[in-house]
Amino acid sequence: MAFDEQLADRVREVLGRRAGVVEKKMFGGLAFLLNGNMSVGVHGSELIVRVAAEEHAALLKEPGVRVFDLTGRPMKGWLLVGSAGIKEPERLAQWIGRGTAYAASLPKK
Repeated sequence: MAFDEQLADRVREVLGRRAGVVEKKMFGGLAFLLNGNMSVGVHGSELIVRVAAEEHAALLKEPGVRVFDLTGRPMKGWLLVGSAGIKEPERLAQWIGRGTAYAASLPKK
């Protein structure tokens, strides 16, 4: 599956030149790793966001959010955010902030 290059560019713009960020093709899309830990990514036209497992259920209630499930086995703490949740630049930045904050809380790989 191809990923949305425009969304990837928007993510790059928000991340800027943040130290420790590396791009890697994963999940049929593009992942942005922070210190070796997945933070956000682009899958098709949606944003993948990694969050703390305890925040998962509450965040599913936000616009455009659904469970990240490619294999029939949903993973807690992994979300897909569609256009309704990331169309506005502020909302995209907020989701990227959530993903990078979680990744930064993990031990470096």
